[in-house]
Amino acid sequence: MKRFAAPLIAALLAAIVAVVVVGRPEQAGAKPDANPGARDVIVHLFEWPWASVAAECTNVLGPKGFGGVQVSPPQEHVVLPGAGYPWWQDYQPVSYQLVTRRGDRAAFAAMVSTCHAAGVKIYVDAVINHMAGGASTGTGSAGTSYSHYSYPAVPFGTNDFHHCGRNGNDDIANWGDRWEIQNCELVDLSDLRTEDSSVRGKLVAYLNDLISLGVDGFRVDAAKHVPVADLQAIYGQLNGNPYVFQETIEGGAGEPSPTEYTGIGDVTEFRYGDVVGNAFRDGNLQNLQSLPGQMLLSSGDAVAFIDNHDTQRNGRAKLTYKDGTNYALSEAFMLAYPYGTPSVMSSFTFSNPEAGPPAASNGTTTAVNCSSGWACEHRWRTTANLVAFHNAAAGTGLTNWWSNGGNQIGFGRGSNAYAVFNRGGALNRTFSTSLPAGTYCDVANGDFANGSCTGTAYTVNSSGQFTATVPANGMLALHINARGAGSTTPPPTGCTTVAVTFAANATTAWGENVFLLGNRAELSNWNTSGGVALSSVAYPVWRGTVSLPANTAIEYKYVKKNGSTVAWESGGNRTLDTGSACTLTVNDSWRS
Repeated sequence: MKRFAAPLIAALLAAIVAVVVVGRPEQAGAKPDANPGARDVIVHLFEWPWASVAAECTNVLGPKGFGGVQVSPPQEHVVLPGAGYPWWQDYQPVSYQLVTRRGDRAAFAAMVSTCHAAGVKIYVDAVINHMAGGASTGTGSAGTSYSHYSYPAVPFGTNDFHHCGRNGNDDIANWGDRWEIQNCELVDLSDLRTEDSSVRGKLVAYLNDLISLGVDGFRVDAAKHVPVADLQAIYGQLNGNPYVFQETIEGGAGEPSPTEYTGIGDVTEFRYGDVVGNAFRDGNLQNLQSLPGQMLLSSGDAVAFIDNHDTQRNGRAKLTYKDGTNYALSEAFMLAYPYGTPSVMSSFTFSNPEAGPPAASNGTTTAVNCSSGWACEHRWRTTANLVAFHNAAAGTGLTNWWSNGGNQIGFGRGSNAYAVFNRGGALNRTFSTSLPAGTYCDVANGDFANGSCTGTAYTVNSSGQFTATVPANGMLALHINARGAGSTTPPPTGCTTVAVTFAANATTAWGENVFLLGNRAELSNWNTSGGVALSSVAYPVWRGTVSLPANTAIEYKYVKKNGSTVAWESGGNRTLDTGSACTLTVNDSWRS
């Protein structure tokens, strides 16, 4: 559910306080549930521009093992300069043209292609319950004119919407009335008649258009405001078998239950953030052993999250990025513990809950810079490195549980992984695991690459035991894919250097050329008078190959030169470990 008007917060929050468990009804023959696959960790890059998402897939998400990105709604939306371009304008559709403040159709398609090349799927936040609200005015982000109940670019007209007629303004008034929830307006938003075949056809056409561009699935916004039968009919007409997960907030008596929607896709489990967030906020971890029994949904039906873009702003989230260490530990726990499909939040910073993302004066979202206005929680080591832990532990259950009876816990994932979480004082203990004997890198406090640990390494003996000191409000994490004695693996015989091909997608003006610079002599040691000249034969992709030492960490960036004028791409230095293969190709996108 979305926050669109401040006076409605109390009513909306009150509607979700009561919790009931409703029996699951039988579902008619829907398509078989798709699933996100073996690499299933989702990161919600909330309000990120398409070009920034593409670069993140290449530079961070693919290498770290993330499975998919949830991107913000890509359809044309209202533009509200008078409200300061709030975040929620993106959730008020005007048409299904792919033009938003984050980029156009071409940029969206390029993002999907780039992310797929990095092994990362794209899940679209799909707004199909409603169009724009009556209070919104002006033209849309693609320049389309519209009015309440009239969206000619789709086209939708008055007869394509519900007019429930119960409450004067057609808004939902009784949150205990299922009919109102699914036939009246959610805070003034034009409520689509999803039972109508013509409306369904236009929604299906929009979603199939996205699928044609390579989109892998959908997070369906405000799903409980649409009857299951309507959604099932829509999903059944989608091409392929996209992964679908549905925002269905658990509410009180009379409201549709999340369990009703599990037969047609996965469902967001709002209890997860409440239970796990409370545990890490209060330092009471012992009851997390029985976490699945505290949830409404079974693990196979649930998308788990600590917070999302709504709960960050409406006060429901127990922890957010603003809580620092406690939040980081809770996110790491979600990736370590076997329940549901994990969804990691990546925010822009805010003090005003209405505020939109960092933007130019015309409301266009600016490129992501994680040191300025963007929280980028997914890059925190305890999150980014625990993705590999999660992947290494896939398919294993909970083993070797240990607790001090309160604020310290440890647990294994079969013979694949082991983690310790400490919300108390310093912990020194010999832990019993099912890990095979060997030396393991603590990936929560250091990085692992080519057999080398930048942090502490622990030796597990033949009995599966290791001894460690875990600091107060700290953690450790070991897994079988991060084993090594701390020494760098030598390159294979005959490949002491690596032929690295750099491919940068960069549009240029007449007279501009793209060069590669870096922190080694082969890359001119950052001297802008030199650098590796890249070829424009495959424009807009600029390519060049340079021989670099094997198993070496380098820093580099791209520049555009036009005579004596040099323009650096934005952001910090890019990093790369050359590895030990004889050849390597790096795909990047210019950072504006």
